[in-house]
Amino acid sequence: MTTNRRDFLERLAAGAALAAGAAAVLSEPAAAMIAPPAQGPESWDTSWTTKVTGSHRAVFDATEIEDGAGLFRAMIWRFQYGQVLKVAPGDMTAVLVIRHSAIPLAMNQEYWDRYKIGKEKKVKHPFTEKPTTKNPILLTAESGDLTAQFASLNLAGLQTAGGIVLACDLAFAQCVSTISKAEKIDDAEARKRAVAMLNPGIQLQPSGVFATILAQENGCQYIKAS
Repeated sequence: MTTNRRDFLERLAAGAALAAGAAAVLSEPAAAMIAPPAQGPESWDTSWTTKVTGSHRAVFDATEIEDGAGLFRAMIWRFQYGQVLKVAPGDMTAVLVIRHSAIPLAMNQEYWDRYKIGKEKKVKHPFTEKPTTKNPILLTAESGDLTAQFASLNLAGLQTAGGIVLACDLAFAQCVSTISKAEKIDDAEARKRAVAMLNPGIQLQPSGVFATILAQENGCQYIKAS
C-alpha cells in the first residue's frame, strides 16, 4: 500500500470497497487455557446475546492492538452496509471481541498512562501514524485527536450504535500481571484494580474464543479484524 492509514480510511469513508477474507479463529496461549485465572468470576454474563439482533450481524475478532484497527473495521462495516446496501442502522449488530495481544484496548486511559502501554507496545495514532500514549479506541474529536469526519470511530461510537464489546478473561490475566508486578501486590488485589480499569460497557467473557464462537452461534458472520 502506497498511501498511509489516514488516506486508506478516508477512501473507505468516501465509499471505497473494502476487501476482507474470513480467517480461522486463533486460540489463546496454551498455558493460559490449561490454567485459567483463579480469580475469574464464578458465573459469566452472556445476556449480551439477546442484543445480537437485526438481519445483518458480524463478529470482529481483534487479536492485536494494531492501532485500534479492529474497532475501526467494525464501524466501517456498518457505514458501508448503510451506504451501499441501504441497511438501516438498527438492522445491524457488530460484536467486537478483544482478545490475545489486543487486550490493552479494553483498558481505560488511566491504565495506559500508569503502565506506559503506548510506549511499550509501540502504538501509533491511527490517522497521523505518529507514536501515541493514548488508547487508540478512546480518541475523541473533543480532545482534538479525531477530526469531525471520524468522530464516531471510537469505542463510544460503536457502543452508541448498538455495538457489543467483549474481552477475553484469559488474556485479561496479562493486565492483572502488569498491575501486580508494578504495584507489588497479590493477584487478587491486582485483579480488582484491573476490573476497575476496564472501559465502561466492555464485558469480560471466559475467553475470546468462547465469545467469538457464541457470537457466531447467534447469527454473526466472522471476520478476522486485527
